[in-house]
Amino acid sequence: MKKALAVFAFCAMSSMAADWTGYVVDQACAGKKEDKGAAEDHAACAARCIKGGSPAVFVSDGKVYKISNQDKVTAHAGHKVTLSGTMDGDTIKVDSVKM
Repeated sequence: MKKALAVFAFCAMSSMAADWTGYVVDQACAGKKEDKGAAEDHAACAARCIKGGSPAVFVSDGKVYKISNQDKVTAHAGHKVTLSGTMDGDTIKVDSVKM
């Protein structure tokens, strides 16, 4: 019984709403080192790649997270944002985006 309660509590906590601050980028560029000289171009590049079919991902504190509802973040490609939503594993379901 104690194990069942512990599992239930963990599952409930993992689906609680939270906020994360980071960058919306395309999956193809998410693992690359940032080129400091191309910061202005990165937003346009990320937008092109996402429009071309590369999934949008969220990068925060060096970690890359998948986005389950892509339509919420595509307009913010290349920008620093705060996402509000829920996380399941390494995937965020976005409720809102603030720049």
